[in-house]
Amino acid sequence: MSTPIDSPDQGGLATLERELEELIREESVEPGDHERFSHYVKKDKILESAITGKPVRALCGKKWTPGRDPEKFPVCPTCKEIYASLTS
Repeated sequence: MSTPIDSPDQGGLATLERELEELIREESVEPGDHERFSHYVKKDKILESAITGKPVRALCGKKWTPGRDPEKFPVCPTCKEIYASLTS
């Protein structure tokens, strides 16, 4: 009888490592002005990111992992414009 340790390529840790590498490739963070602006993101996505570390996508399309106080930066003009068009 074989054990998972005897055949790691048939699942288990090897599968998890492959899936993690794929997620990392898919979740690449875009460079850009996210360092200069606060962006609009759904509250539930911010909470999810805080728990999982998963990047979020703003209304303007910027993708990054939040980690700073948005109150210290001006609002992204593109996010602001998109939000205004959604609420009017």
